[in-house]
Amino acid sequence: MKIKNITTTRFKAPLKTPFVTSLRRVEYLEDIIVIIECDDGSIGYGEGVPTPAITGETFESMQSAIEYIRKAIVGMDIDDFDDIISKLHNAIAKNTTAKSSVEIALYDLKAKQLKLPLYQMLGGTKEEFTTDITISLNDIDTMVQDSLKAVSLGYDALKIKLGNDIQSDIQRVVEIYKATKEYQVSLRLDANQGWSAKDSVELLQTLEYLDIELEFIEQPTIAYDLDALLYIKQRVQTPLLVDESIFNIYDVKRVLDMDCADIINIKLAKSGGISQALKIADITQEYNKKCMIGCMLEGIISINAAVAVASAKAETITYIDLDAPTLLKHYSIKTDTIYHNANIKLGKSYGLGIIDID
Repeated sequence: MKIKNITTTRFKAPLKTPFVTSLRRVEYLEDIIVIIECDDGSIGYGEGVPTPAITGETFESMQSAIEYIRKAIVGMDIDDFDDIISKLHNAIAKNTTAKSSVEIALYDLKAKQLKLPLYQMLGGTKEEFTTDITISLNDIDTMVQDSLKAVSLGYDALKIKLGNDIQSDIQRVVEIYKATKEYQVSLRLDANQGWSAKDSVELLQTLEYLDIELEFIEQPTIAYDLDALLYIKQRVQTPLLVDESIFNIYDVKRVLDMDCADIINIKLAKSGGISQALKIADITQEYNKKCMIGCMLEGIISINAAVAVASAKAETITYIDLDAPTLLKHYSIKTDTIYHNANIKLGKSYGLGIIDID
């Protein structure tokens, strides 16, 4: 079962509403699907979305990196799986989303070869999950209405995007809390690096004084400034989750050695794929910390892979932020994994469970 060729195609789908954070505004999903064909006719699917503001990748750079990786691993046998994964990661530095998209396709092939769903191949048994939903950054009334709509659809965790003005952000949280308090939903804040350390402390201490309990605050300050995270953590009670500060196992070790975060956000597009995501979860467990599995604004193929990782490391990955499929108006890719509002249920098909990409 040798790799015969690697090709790519683009996938595009409109969102139900614009996705807005302190870093960007997106109105439709557009990503790259990777197709690996083997000499026996087997097909593996992968996917990745370029996110220049976070990973530095564009469509053009991803295509170039995937072509570079293709030349390195075409002709290799899937039986030499570990060697292929090593060759992939050593072929080119950085380019984490490009690597992830190819790696996902390789894992899809390997699980199909073993006649197992991917999550079972990775050692997972958990099949059902509940995700939060993103409340995009907007005016207060719109965010309150979006929150109430999410609650009516059965979501019990809201991930609230903030990060443009500290006083406005405080008011956003207060009004959403007041509107949803009777439903006992969990509130998760995400500033996407939009605040200073002092502003972060002011906002969180204000909300704590008002007895507004938050499940966590995600990446309040610029990614490279771990001292800012430590400053915040030492002054607030709200758990601190890091996202953009974490790409690889070395980032995780630095953050946890400094004790400047409580929760680690794993994203396949940042880590370089499934193999590195599993390692991040294992390292986090060694420090007796927990993880969230998150995603970029991406499609079914890569989200299926992320759910498989969540199943494999269910004891450590206790927060799920995989709402991207439910944000789409429609998508043509067919899978036996079920996404229905907050609920995700893995299917039993071999590999990723992708039935059709047309």
